[in-house]
Amino acid sequence: MSQLTLANVTREQVEDFMFLEAEILDEWRLKEWLTLFTTDATYNVPATDVPANASPDGTLFYVADDRFRLEQRVERLLKRTAHAEFPRSKTRHLVSNVRIRGRSDSELDVGAAVLTYRTKMGLTETYIGSYRYRLVVEEGRLLIREKRCILDMDGLKPNGRISIIL
Repeated sequence: MSQLTLANVTREQVEDFMFLEAEILDEWRLKEWLTLFTTDATYNVPATDVPANASPDGTLFYVADDRFRLEQRVERLLKRTAHAEFPRSKTRHLVSNVRIRGRSDSELDVGAAVLTYRTKMGLTETYIGSYRYRLVVEEGRLLIREKRCILDMDGLKPNGRISIIL
């Protein structure tokens, strides 16, 4: 078996990686989820009324985390004092239409459709959208350098907030 490199990564391997991430999130293994990211990673969720390729530097984002802020988000969500998520929500991330959109010497540009259900206190909310990833290969495994969740919704109502990891 050959070692994983950017040149030989297949769509199936990317799908497996994304399905693993979805499983980790649904099982609330957030510290393990952090291990899927590079040390310079970003995680972004732009507001629903901005272009998908907008920058968090000049536009309002629901989430615009660098690696440090992502670690702080996970630590906060795992505490009992995170009232929005204690007890935690039940989630189900459904990922489909995974496609390698581009490949350079240093990373993969990957897109996918996503549907996330969040159930808590008798209510089920739905987040519809797409993922855009920039993936790299480090030490023979895929890692996320950038994850962007683009919501295909008019706004957050009736959800009103994003207290889970999309």
